[in-house]
Amino acid sequence: MPFRLPSFLTLIAILFLASCSSAGQNNPNISSEPLAFPDTTTVTQSGDLRIGALDLINVRVFGVEELGGDFQVDHQGAVKLPLVGTVDAKGYTSLEFAELLEEKFGEAYLQNPDVTVTIEESLGRQVTIEGSVRKPGVYDVDGTITLLQAVALGGGTADDANPSRVIVFRQVQGERMAAGFNLTEIRRGETEDPQIYGNDIVVVDGSQARQTYGDLLRSVPLLALFVLY
Repeated sequence: MPFRLPSFLTLIAILFLASCSSAGQNNPNISSEPLAFPDTTTVTQSGDLRIGALDLINVRVFGVEELGGDFQVDHQGAVKLPLVGTVDAKGYTSLEFAELLEEKFGEAYLQNPDVTVTIEESLGRQVTIEGSVRKPGVYDVDGTITLLQAVALGGGTADDANPSRVIVFRQVQGERMAAGFNLTEIRRGETEDPQIYGNDIVVVDGSQARQTYGDLLRSVPLLALFVLY
């Protein structure tokens, strides 16, 4: 019987997928949700605090309770509200956004609207960059950035870095999670550049990183899935 290469490769692929599925079932710590959203943190109101992506804001319209409530800002910085639809919120302070909404509600035939906006929950505005980067530290961010941008904030990879292994630590549902990424593949466009959020910790593998994290970095699979750590 002649050897049929396509059928043989198909069999290998099926066996590989089956083994991956079995490995995932045997490891309950692997999340089924890739790139899970981080927890939000309660913020103290201040006049210069600006609304960011994924913030939770409270809108109150005096005398019209059905138009108010808690609303989540989306990834693009917009929020969908009753009567006025989708409104860009990112970058506004609470007072500025309230004034904008008063204009919007007024255009929607609401007479002399009195609007109050409060930022209830907000993603942290800082990202920690550690490991084998040239300028490790804590950096202020506005909303979200990508992994490549986060590493660039840290001055780029150091000479001892292993760019094929970059770990992102994130707080999800009260638990610390970790996911591994290949920075080299991301730079080549072979893999998607993931979003990094406030409160994330980005660690670039290398000799400097191993002094702090030891074998922990090597144990995180490069699957773009967040695992309990």
